[in-house]
Amino acid sequence: MNVHGVPAQSQSLDLLIVGAGFAGLYMLYKARTLGLNARVIEAGAGVGGTWYFNRYPGARVDIQSMEYSYSFSEALQQEWRWSERYAGQPELLRYANHVADRFGLRDGIQLDTALKSAVFNEIGNRWDVVAMVKRGEQTAVDERPSARFLVMASGPLSSPNWPAFKGLDSFKGRVFHTARWPHENVDFAGQHVAVIGTGSSAIQAIPTIAQQARALTVFQRTAAYCVPARNGPLDEHYEAQVKAGYADFRARNRRMHGGFSANLPPNPVSAQAVTPEALEAAFEARWQIGGFALLGAYNDLLLNPQSNVLAAEFVRKKICKAVKDPVTAHLLCPTQTIGCKRLGVDTDYYETYNRPNVKLIDVSQHGIDQMTPDGLITNGQEHCFDALVLATGFDAMTGTHTRLDLRGRGGLTIQEKWRAGPSNYLGLMVAGFPNMFNIAGAGSTSAFTNVIVAIEHHVDWIADCISHLNTNRLTTIEATEESETLWAQHVNAAAARTVFLTCNSWYLGVNIPGKTRMFMPLAGGFPSYVERCAKVAENGYEGFTVA
Repeated sequence: MNVHGVPAQSQSLDLLIVGAGFAGLYMLYKARTLGLNARVIEAGAGVGGTWYFNRYPGARVDIQSMEYSYSFSEALQQEWRWSERYAGQPELLRYANHVADRFGLRDGIQLDTALKSAVFNEIGNRWDVVAMVKRGEQTAVDERPSARFLVMASGPLSSPNWPAFKGLDSFKGRVFHTARWPHENVDFAGQHVAVIGTGSSAIQAIPTIAQQARALTVFQRTAAYCVPARNGPLDEHYEAQVKAGYADFRARNRRMHGGFSANLPPNPVSAQAVTPEALEAAFEARWQIGGFALLGAYNDLLLNPQSNVLAAEFVRKKICKAVKDPVTAHLLCPTQTIGCKRLGVDTDYYETYNRPNVKLIDVSQHGIDQMTPDGLITNGQEHCFDALVLATGFDAMTGTHTRLDLRGRGGLTIQEKWRAGPSNYLGLMVAGFPNMFNIAGAGSTSAFTNVIVAIEHHVDWIADCISHLNTNRLTTIEATEESETLWAQHVNAAAARTVFLTCNSWYLGVNIPGKTRMFMPLAGGFPSYVERCAKVAENGYEGFTVA
């Protein structure tokens, strides 16, 4: 046995699950209800996935806690009590650990174990895997399990984007990445800290770091649209109301475009159809509520460029009102369409720039020339600091796969398969890679959906699919290339009806040098996606080759 209680010798498994985040935990639970021999391998030293690794100051979820939680167990959702409207990282990690303990999952989870390679064996119709198991700080050994099914539950945002700044290794201070934050306490007291990036992680980290540091300099390439979270202690009466009808609440959420916010649905009216006074009042009402509610003020804010401009201008006015220095306020005002990048949900992000110890540097025109031992140079000027925080995001949706030795039929590598972008069918399977399932990845609505809702849907679909194969004595299932082509056309058509293609974002992969530009997630809405997946299954797994 290894130190985590899982047999260390090679095993013949029904299911190998990669990742012990919310997707991996539920997939293991579901596999066990089917009587399958399943194991989870996890590179980290604990469960929790995103919430194990993303420990940066201020980290918290941007979907309300009562919705960002599992629905598969009525007992679990009744007994667990959230302390805040938007749970912070420590509480989310406690929740993940509670789930692992409550459902007795730990004996099926092998920690400190990273997937190195997975090769489909066409003779045995199994995945031959090499996993590297960490033994202490300096030692690692390889294990070679074999599995009939491989489930990639590593998440769409799990591979950090480490920028290749010239001279980064020469910097004398500590370098942090928001997606790989140290587990020990980081004290910025008395230090001059630099943050590079102003995406979703940065807008949460910056206000907290500003309170700790002697000085904070933020290097911004693209200004971010942010809406206030209005976070606070979870209202006990609201909690009781939800729990009194949790099943109905979940069902109503699953009928929403994003799988959440059933208590505040989108207004079914165009922004073009109302008076300026009514428009302002609707925006203001949702601004005061907080969260993603703003983009539901009217039904065409992400579809009609003219309506989008109205929402964008409303937020820009809020920025100018919040930030006292007009030059800084101008730099913080985004010029792209609102919503084409993920909207930030913040607490005092813009107000933080009123602090005397915070400075904003625009690098949109000149970029960062190079790092130096004492800081960095941009536009010919050196900026010195003691510590650097890289809030540079992720190699989204494909990064985990393409960094692996992952080979399907005929030795086809995932790198070659996805040279022109992450082709797939339903976001669930890839032609040439039989019996390999993806959870919450490219081609699905996960980027625009409450991700736990998306995870539960995918896990349930995968479990039903495996049950179908077993019941009918079938061995393999694999997407056809024709279905992949048609699905790509569907994903592109859905994106073309929105404003998502109007700016550069991680949705398109443009934050990663050399990555093929392709709109990766499905923007067609969660309910219609669920319906399509169900129809495919009902029609005998139409679009798949089953043998």
